[in-house]
Amino acid sequence: MIFTSIHIDPLFSKFVILSCIIIVVGFLLRLFKQPSMITYIIVGVLVGPWGLSFITDEALISNLGSLGLVLLLFFIGMEIHLPKLIDNWKVSVVGTFMQVIISLLVIWLMSFYFGWSTNQIIMIGFVISLSSTAVIVKVLQEREELNTKAGQYALGILIAQDILIVPMLIILGYLGGHRPEKSELIKQIIGGILIVGMIIYILKKKEIRLPFQVAIFKDHEMQVFIAFSLCFGFSALSAYFHLSAALGAFIAGILISSTKSTKWVHDSLSAFKVLFVALFFVSVGMIIDLNFLKENLLTVVSLILVVFILNSIINTIIIKVFCKDWKTSLYVSALLSQIGEFSFIIGATGYQSGIIQDYAYQLIISTIALTLLLSPLWISLTRKITDYNNSSAN
Repeated sequence: MIFTSIHIDPLFSKFVILSCIIIVVGFLLRLFKQPSMITYIIVGVLVGPWGLSFITDEALISNLGSLGLVLLLFFIGMEIHLPKLIDNWKVSVVGTFMQVIISLLVIWLMSFYFGWSTNQIIMIGFVISLSSTAVIVKVLQEREELNTKAGQYALGILIAQDILIVPMLIILGYLGGHRPEKSELIKQIIGGILIVGMIIYILKKKEIRLPFQVAIFKDHEMQVFIAFSLCFGFSALSAYFHLSAALGAFIAGILISSTKSTKWVHDSLSAFKVLFVALFFVSVGMIIDLNFLKENLLTVVSLILVVFILNSIINTIIIKVFCKDWKTSLYVSALLSQIGEFSFIIGATGYQSGIIQDYAYQLIISTIALTLLLSPLWISLTRKITDYNNSSAN
């Protein structure tokens, strides 16, 4: 008999230990009825380079976590009711533009005290005007509120923000001296036209049949690969047109929903979604620099309070215009109060183009990460104060 040694990749061992830490911390926080995303972020802080330095490859965790956002938008697309979402287009489009404009105006007023330049005003305004798809959808799913009035309002605004990230990055590119090539702009226009065309096609057809649908239903292994191909195929196609990869996955989810095939797709990818979304939140925790936070605690805490209060006020006013219901308006505003994951990209773009320097960049990164961590608590607090419940949500 020949014995061979089995080499275990250190990365594999680290993922196993990471899973065990998530289990232990998760059980502890469940005793205090805290949502799972808080568990993941705290674990990220513990194992990251600024904690125990157990995992230092931030790029790997971040890249895997980005797959979680793609899968999350894919699942949202499968769960939403497209006609209902389009009926609320005024909230989505007008609400999102109002949010950006008011945020820019407030930051402009604050600039008189802080001495920010025009470029910095625009960049910071963009950063605080984007909310977190990952946090909001996780909260809505855990409370089964995706298809409520509040859920549809929040979701519509998130999708509009996801589209708006493209012109935001183009504007910041111009401010930083980078002019996008004509081919890039042409691709974005073509991509936008294709997305609109596909949505119109889905609305008109109402139900679409997949090729070889009967054979697919009988083969579970093929279902996994087909579901993966649809989700990440549309995501890659959207990225090719210089649009958001998550937006492409969202369209793929809507397409799957129209084929009435959501059950087997959900069963095939659900475990992957849980894993990669968890890694996304772990990656958020890993970038929280505890030394920087300790040295600038008062400044960061002040910024977090300003963000939560400012975004809550802005969104309450916006939603109240369309909703006419104070409870729903306040609850939706709490859902949208944190700074979103795409703001990391805005901040990084501003940093790379020289609009902000190292200190301001670290301040922005810390503030974004901590608003993501504290957002579920802010939402729960608003829910209790307003006495909001599912029965008043429909």
